[in-house]
Amino acid sequence: MFEPQDTPRVFGLPSGVDFPQALVDGLLHRFEGQPPEALARVELIVNTTRMARRLRTIFAQGPARLLPRIRLISDLETLAPSVIIPEGVPALRRRLELIGLISALLEQSPDLASRASLYDLADSLAGLIDEMQGEGVTPDDIADLDVTDQSGHWERAKVFLGIVQNYLTLTEAMPDKEARQRARVSGIAALWAEQPPQHPVIIAGSTGSRGTMMMLMQAVSKLPQGALVLPGFDFDLPPEVWAALDDPLISEDHPQFRFYRLMQGLDSTANAVENWHEPAVPPSPARNKLVSLSLRPAPVTDAWRIEGPQLDHLVDATKDMTLLLAETPRAEALAIALRLRQAAEDGQTAALITPDRMLGRRVTAALSRWDILPDDSAGTPLHLSPPGRFLRHVAALMSRKLDAEALLTLLKHPLSHSADGRNLHRLHTQRCELAIRRHGLPYPEPDAFRELCEKAVPEDEAMKVWAAWVADSMMGHLDHETRPLTHWVNLHLELAEALAAGPSANHAHELWQHKAGAEARRVMQELEDEASYGTDLTAADYGDLVGALLSAGEVRDRDAPHAGIMIWGTLEARVQGADLVILGALNDGTWPEAPPPDPWLNRKMRNDAGLLLPERRVGLAAHDYQQAVCAPEVWITRSIRSEDAETVPSRWVNRLGNLMGGLPKQGGVEAWNAMIARGDHWLGQARALEAVARVESAPRPSPRPPLAARPRSLSVTEIKTLIRDPYAIYARHSLRLRALYPLVQSPDAPLRGIVVHAVMEDFVKSVIVDPANLNRAHLLNIAHDTLTELVPWPAARTIWLARLARIADWFIEAEETRLATAVPVAFEKDARGTLELPELGFTLRGVADRIDRNAAGDIQIYDYKTGNPPTDKQQKHFDKQLLIEAAMVEEGAFKKVGTAVVSRATFIGLGNPPVERDAPLEEEPPAVVLENLRTLIAAYLDPEQGFTSRRMMEKVIFDGEFDHLARFGEWDASDPAQPEDLT
Repeated sequence: MFEPQDTPRVFGLPSGVDFPQALVDGLLHRFEGQPPEALARVELIVNTTRMARRLRTIFAQGPARLLPRIRLISDLETLAPSVIIPEGVPALRRRLELIGLISALLEQSPDLASRASLYDLADSLAGLIDEMQGEGVTPDDIADLDVTDQSGHWERAKVFLGIVQNYLTLTEAMPDKEARQRARVSGIAALWAEQPPQHPVIIAGSTGSRGTMMMLMQAVSKLPQGALVLPGFDFDLPPEVWAALDDPLISEDHPQFRFYRLMQGLDSTANAVENWHEPAVPPSPARNKLVSLSLRPAPVTDAWRIEGPQLDHLVDATKDMTLLLAETPRAEALAIALRLRQAAEDGQTAALITPDRMLGRRVTAALSRWDILPDDSAGTPLHLSPPGRFLRHVAALMSRKLDAEALLTLLKHPLSHSADGRNLHRLHTQRCELAIRRHGLPYPEPDAFRELCEKAVPEDEAMKVWAAWVADSMMGHLDHETRPLTHWVNLHLELAEALAAGPSANHAHELWQHKAGAEARRVMQELEDEASYGTDLTAADYGDLVGALLSAGEVRDRDAPHAGIMIWGTLEARVQGADLVILGALNDGTWPEAPPPDPWLNRKMRNDAGLLLPERRVGLAAHDYQQAVCAPEVWITRSIRSEDAETVPSRWVNRLGNLMGGLPKQGGVEAWNAMIARGDHWLGQARALEAVARVESAPRPSPRPPLAARPRSLSVTEIKTLIRDPYAIYARHSLRLRALYPLVQSPDAPLRGIVVHAVMEDFVKSVIVDPANLNRAHLLNIAHDTLTELVPWPAARTIWLARLARIADWFIEAEETRLATAVPVAFEKDARGTLELPELGFTLRGVADRIDRNAAGDIQIYDYKTGNPPTDKQQKHFDKQLLIEAAMVEEGAFKKVGTAVVSRATFIGLGNPPVERDAPLEEEPPAVVLENLRTLIAAYLDPEQGFTSRRMMEKVIFDGEFDHLARFGEWDASDPAQPEDLT
């Protein structure tokens, strides 16, 4: 196939060329006129499964022929069967062992990191170990680093790496994946040095960025018929620029640096690289030159002034380039989706290349409106798939106290009770949710949950069985103890199986079904198999571990994707071809991605030890960009703003724009503006797609229901609502709507009022029985018991008890005065009264917190307030609760009290500071209050009177219970009400 030569055979293909197609074309060209079996002797080694599949597809297009042997770099066992490497150790086992070491370290130095980062630190350290093995760096090399000018952080890291040194020694007998790969390549290289194969061996598509790969490429280059084919080689780069790439600390981020280092390792120069297939020319050689010049290393960008004016035809070079500058990521995704849809309609092959997985998901979602499912190379992260979410929710049962939201999240999950009787399970779940929202159950416990379900559907045996299953399988698993990993894995799988199977324990459930279920089963099976190598963990640590393992998995889409619409990562872009290439999310920090923080070694130490620099990732990303941006038709897209801040353009986009902006005579400015204009056209298309016809805002409602539908009975506290927000009365009584509790319940003001009323009532009753109980300690004991019973939130209990302790002395002193002048005759449960207004056909209901009677037989009414009591003006016009209750007492509405004169009505404010505030009985005597009340009720029994929303709000920030129903926000308080007669 190749003529004998003394120097390594290294070929390249320029950026923009369809690499697999050109590779096949060049291969077939070299075998023209040779017997059919000659091609079958070729060993073709590629770096991705997708490229291998693409090569086979190209060969399958015909004519019929014997094919070369296509192998993956990661699968070299059959390349030299005589090279035998010991069986490897699973990567998970190594990470579990490292977790044990890190856990011990964190116990000694808890300030190093939180325990929630156990797996992340183990994974990071395992990655460092893999890199050391891949680059041939020993622990001694790390230990010998000069750290005289480093911080104390390195001392801790060095101690830990010293602990791991013995661990790394063990990998020689039981190597992991990276060590086995390097050992295999070393064995293959040694074998080939003595017995070189005589058939062609070609490595195609690799950049040689890793040490192990570099070893293999060097070994292949020395074979009699060995060759390397490099992707995206820059033939436009001058020799002096190649020579300037010698310092990795400066040039590591250049797209061609890896090729420079490769040729240096082969004792050759980049000028010796030949074109693999001469007919394979880039779509636009002029664009290749422009991009090459824009990417020059920073120290030699002065070449722009010299070589820039030599560029010409920039308008023609960029006529197939579009620059899309979207305002938001959503606008960017929608414009990309529109262009992909156009490509699908025109029969073009189109690929979105981006490292931003969120952009890929947005584009996939946008394409779904046209029933286009792109072929996404990344698939779906396993932890976001239904089985992944389900397993994470189940793991949380062991580490977090179960609340109502978590309970219903699991019950509503499609994999819960996914065997027989799923429909009945959904019915029970709906009834359970309504009961929780009506009656409240912040933290479900088994007994309380069963009672709630029985209250929801009395005497339903199926519901009882279901409730018992939920209680047994989901409740009571919170555990803060440290236990063996095997315990957590077994319990986790047991709970997951029980929840998926349902009360009948039917194992024909859906948890492990389909591709996502099978992948989740594989991950959990591997964890179960290796759990004995793990250390003791808490339930929280185990949940973090499971979440990390699931997030590392991925699931390919189960449906058949569109053949011509692809979403690729940057790795696929190196060796794939498409008619249209869209480079998405070209913002700094996304592409190129910001180097991840290294908790072990800084940049200088990495370079001194011979490890990879952080800029390596940037350089590889730059190489991916250079290849993709030279495609036949290319889009460059970015969003000007992210979700929370303004973004910075990718450095390569900035360089390209700056270079073209400095070449106005060559048409650079005109070409750049034309690129932007083409992008603006598609952004306009996206805006037009989402344009909606303006709809008139809803008016401020003032419904006028028929008299039969108007309320004929209100409570005393609802009179305030009738004055301030009549619409709420209409919604509650005419429409008979009731607000439901939120699932995520909180210790709110109504609950605080219930607690305070209960504490004060129990305390005063105990003092009546035994006056010696009138002391601070007794009051706080009652408060503690009441809070424990009614408030399930520990923080709220502590805060509210502290507030009661702050006002305890004041309340006891005031209570001595109250008890000295009167005796309590009725509390909340007994102080219930009704007042009939027969001339209106209306009933007024009232409940007093406390009613006392003095020696003269006069009545004193008290009402507890957790905040500031209403002022005199507020009581006169709006908060008429005590004034109306006084009028009801004088009318004999309270049977327990009878008809009596009210001498005092007082709000007891238990806020900060505490205060007593009397109702203005002299200014608003009961007879006047009652007459005004009749007038108010009569007004709302008039057919012409509407129930206006937010009629007299005290503050603009007032949050009405039915504001959403009134569509408040589409109108404001300055808008006139619009009466509407209802039938």
